[in-house]
Amino acid sequence: MKKHELHNIKSPGFNLPEGYFDAFEEHLLNEIKLKQTVKRHGFKVPEGYLDAIEDHIMDKISSTNNNPKIIQLFNRKSLLYAASAAACLALLLNSPLLNTKITWDSLDIETVENYIVNENLETYEIASLFSEEDLESVDIVNYTFNEETLETYLLNHLNIENLIIE
Repeated sequence: MKKHELHNIKSPGFNLPEGYFDAFEEHLLNEIKLKQTVKRHGFKVPEGYLDAIEDHIMDKISSTNNNPKIIQLFNRKSLLYAASAAACLALLLNSPLLNTKITWDSLDIETVENYIVNENLETYEIASLFSEEDLESVDIVNYTFNEETLETYLLNHLNIENLIIE
């Protein structure tokens, strides 16, 4: 509420239930009658209980075992699991598989050949990888083949059925 409207409050804000004062006298007399008839509350402290409570507690403490049960926060099994997980993570991060950098010099010729054969690359796609300087440096025309080498290559790599003319 705003401060300047406090003097305009007409209701106190508290309400009584309907018919509260109609049965008020009857409820009050019932409570008084109940307190007169019931002398005990139902809860009773034994006589001398509070006088001997300190001795009773000290007897309980001294009769218990002097070596209490110790529950360790870190047992060996959980420590072993945590250490093995940390070791595996350290080995994985330091493994040479993650640290190796692949360069053109580190590739095997067989790997490149297998890639070209298995990927079904066209000659134009392969030629686009070479520059004119690279192609000029390769002297294919002046290379001479041995007859034996040529024959073994043809026998091993060519299918004779494709060469037969019908």
